[in-house]
Amino acid sequence: MNFKTVVMLSVAALIGGAPLDAIAQTTYPSKPIKIIAPVQPGGGVDLVARQTGDGLSKALGQPVVVENQSGGGGVVGSQATARAAPDGYTLMVGYVGTHGTNPAVRKLPYDAIKDFTPIAMVGGTPNVLVVPPSVPADTLRNFIAYAKANAGKLSYGSSGPGTLTHLAMEQLKVTAGLDIVHVPYRGIGPAFADILGGQTQAMFPGLAAALPHIKAGKVKPLAVTGNKRHPLVPDVPTFEELGFAGFDGVQWYGIVGPANLPAPIVRRLNDEINRLLASADFRDRLSGEALEPMPMTPDQFGRYMRDDVARWSKLAKERGIQIAD
Repeated sequence: MNFKTVVMLSVAALIGGAPLDAIAQTTYPSKPIKIIAPVQPGGGVDLVARQTGDGLSKALGQPVVVENQSGGGGVVGSQATARAAPDGYTLMVGYVGTHGTNPAVRKLPYDAIKDFTPIAMVGGTPNVLVVPPSVPADTLRNFIAYAKANAGKLSYGSSGPGTLTHLAMEQLKVTAGLDIVHVPYRGIGPAFADILGGQTQAMFPGLAAALPHIKAGKVKPLAVTGNKRHPLVPDVPTFEELGFAGFDGVQWYGIVGPANLPAPIVRRLNDEINRLLASADFRDRLSGEALEPMPMTPDQFGRYMRDDVARWSKLAKERGIQIAD
């Protein structure tokens, strides 16, 4: 949209009494849209960015370009999004790291709530508690009993301090009164290498990362987070079923924009993304990362993010978890 067009639309709005955000809805989008994936290519964040971008491009009639801006555990991409013009042309995949666990455990150069506009939740995948075959436990209750009988002798791996794989296990330690040593790794791959090699005795990874090892019989799944069993592991109970309330945190992914996005643009994007989530083809694409669609309104998504930050902030405070950058 050139300057002359903007002036004409503004005058028309003033004369006709139409609000400018209504004008924005009728003209949006008029140029390509960028979705920032605040991680390196590959994995759930990248998948959601590319599949959502592809669907939005077809629905909106404009190119949607995915730009990977990794660094700082999502900080670089988040800063770029927060600083962008609130016009709907710069969006980002906000996920449990950028808008859940990171704000709980470290000082960030952005406010995960105030500096962003929630647009649409896309989906989530549970975390699953797994142990190697060498651990003599096939149920959560048996694992807890075994861990208590070997207090301080067992260890668990995580993909890094302050990540969901770390905080989820700390939640279990608090709830069940366990003494298990945390061994942080630089990513989920090295953490899996050591649990498969017998160096650690437990882990709480996302289901997508764990699934190949579960299917190969190299680890035993004991319980999953979330409100219901996952269709890819239907025989694995939820923590809730087993009497452990509050284990409903998941690896979630959604679309956010800079603060103060015009409401009509937010509604347009939310409507189109929720239409995507209702399509069988899109759901099949998400299944590659064990993602289940989680359609929400912008307000519902905003509350979800606030609740997630509060959940992990409370746990981090209780456990004294603070990451110094």
